Amino acid sequence: MKAKVLMAMSGGIDSTVAAMLLKEQGYELVGVTFRTFDSISQGCMEKEKGCCSVDALFEAQKMAQDLDFEHHILDIRQTFKEQVIRNFIDEYLQGRTPNPCVVCNSTIKWGKLLETADQFGCQYIATGHYARICQKAGRYFLQKGRDEAKDQTYFLWTLTQDNLSRTLFPLGNLTKPEVRKIALEHGYEKLSRKRESQEICFIPDNDYRAFLHEHVENFTEKYGPGNFVDTQGKILGRHQGFPNYTIGQRKGLGIALGQPMFVVSISAKENKVVLGTREELQGQTLYVRQLNLMKYAQIPDGIEVSAKIRYRSQGGTANLYTEGDRLRVVFQEPIDSITPGQSAVFYENDDIIGGGIIE
Repeated sequence: MKAKVLMAMSGGIDSTVAAMLLKEQGYELVGVTFRTFDSISQGCMEKEKGCCSVDALFEAQKMAQDLDFEHHILDIRQTFKEQVIRNFIDEYLQGRTPNPCVVCNSTIKWGKLLETADQFGCQYIATGHYARICQKAGRYFLQKGRDEAKDQTYFLWTLTQDNLSRTLFPLGNLTKPEVRKIALEHGYEKLSRKRESQEICFIPDNDYRAFLHEHVENFTEKYGPGNFVDTQGKILGRHQGFPNYTIGQRKGLGIALGQPMFVVSISAKENKVVLGTREELQGQTLYVRQLNLMKYAQIPDGIEVSAKIRYRSQGGTANLYTEGDRLRVVFQEPIDSITPGQSAVFYENDDIIGGGIIE
C-alpha cells in the first residue's frame, strides 16, 4: 500500500475520477467534503453544479462508498463566511473586484485540507484540479494542466512550497474528454455526462449585486447614487452606487453617451465611477502585492513572462521588476481592464513563476 491520501470530494466528476485513479495506483484514501455554504448554486470556478448543496455532500459520500474508502463531511460554514465571503464583500465595498476562488484555495481548501490530513494521518492531499506539480532545483511549482481549456493554475498561485510538496493532482495530465471517458468506463454514465459551470459557489445566478444588497446592511443607503465622470473629471451622469460596477464594464451602465464607454476606474472614497473609451481602458503597467513565488525563490529583475490578469485571458508578454514588497509589471503591449483586486499570475511557458493581487 502506498501513502495515505486525503481526497477532497465534491460529488462531481473531477474529484471522483481523481479518487478512482489514486485507488488504482495503490494509495489508501480518506475522503472529505467541506460544507461551506447553504446554497444550491455551484462551486468555485470550474466545479460541478451543486458542490455547495446538501445533495452534493451525499453524492460525494456515495462515491466514496462505491469506491470503498471512508468519508467525512466537515462543517466549516463559519470559517468560510469569515475568510472568503467577508473578503468578497469588503473588496467590493472598497471599489475593488475580488477573486473569491483564489482566497478559498489558499485559506480554506489547502488550509483546512492539510489540517484535516494531519488529523487523519494522511501524508498527502489530492483534488480534482487540472494542474501539474513539478520539482526542480529544490523548489516546487505548478505547471499548466495538459488540457489548456481546463487549466486551473490561475486560481492556485497562492499555494506555498509546503502546500505543493503535499499535494497530488491526478488529473493534471488528462483532458476533460479523457476524464469523462474514465467515468463512463467505470460505469458512471450519468456522472460522465454531468454539466458544469463557472459560477461562484455562494452567488446564486452569478448575480453579485443582488448578493451585496442581501448581505450588506443598509446597502442602498450606504452605497447609493453618485457621479459618473470622464477621465478629465467632467460629470457625465449619475450611477447607482459604485459597488455595482466593475472595471471594463460596458453594458448595464444606464447612460447613453453617443459612443461605447467603459468603466475605467472606481473611487470608493468619492463614490465616483470613471468612464472612458476603450483606449482609456487600456494600460501597460500594474503593481501587485501579496506576492507568492513558486519556480524561483527570487524573481530575476526584468525577467520576461507571460502575465495573465484574468482567468480567460491568453496573457500578455511582460517584464517584472521588484520594488520593495511589491512587483511592477510592465506589458510590452497595452492590455484592457487592469482590475484592482484581481490576480496577476506569471508564467514561463507552462511553469508558474508566481502571482499576486493587483493594486
